[in-house]
Amino acid sequence: MNKPKPSRTAQAPHEVRIIGGLWKRTRLPVADRPGLRPTPSRVRETLFNWLGQDLSGCRCIDAFAGTGALGLEAASRGAVDVVLVEQDSALLAHLSRITTQLKAAGVRVERGDGVAALRQRTGQGYDVVFLDPPFGDGQNEALYTAALGAARQAVREEGLVYLEAPRVWSQDELAVLGFQLHRQGKAGAVAFHLLRPLPAA
Repeated sequence: MNKPKPSRTAQAPHEVRIIGGLWKRTRLPVADRPGLRPTPSRVRETLFNWLGQDLSGCRCIDAFAGTGALGLEAASRGAVDVVLVEQDSALLAHLSRITTQLKAAGVRVERGDGVAALRQRTGQGYDVVFLDPPFGDGQNEALYTAALGAARQAVREEGLVYLEAPRVWSQDELAVLGFQLHRQGKAGAVAFHLLRPLPAA
C-alpha cells in the first residue's frame, strides 16, 4: 500500500535556532501567524558566512522582522545597535519577550511599517539592512521595489543590504534601484541576495 505523500503546503517551524555568536543554539519560538515565514537555517548560515562571523560594532536594521531571527543573529555576533521593525502587534509582543529574555541591550523593537521605518532613517548610514518582506504569493513587487529604494537611502555607502524574495532579482533590475549584486543563492522557493550600493552619481 502506498503511503500518502506529505503535503507541500509551506508551514512555519515552531522554532528557529540562532546559529552563531553569544546566543548560539538558543531556540527562538515562532509565533503562529498567517504568512510568517522564518528565513531557513541554511540560508541564514550562508548569509552570515558572507557577512562574516564577527559583526562587532555594526549597526543593523531588520525592516520586516517577523521572528527576529536575522536581527537577533546579527546581535548575537556582536552588532551593537539592532532595530527590529514589525507592524503585527502579536509579533511585536513576541519580539519584546525574546529580547528581554536574552537581555539584548543593543536590540530595539519598534512598531511600524518596514519601508516607512527605512525612509525615516535616510542618511543614517546603517552597516547592514535586512529585507525579508512578506512574499504575498509573488504579488508584492511594488513592496520589494519600495523597500529596496528606502534601504538604499538608509545604508552607508560601504554597507550591505540582504534581500530575500520569491524570485531572483537581476543585476539590471537592482542597478536601477542603486545596487550591485554581490552574492546570490537559492534554496527551494527562496531566492536570497547580498547587495552593495552603487556609488552615488
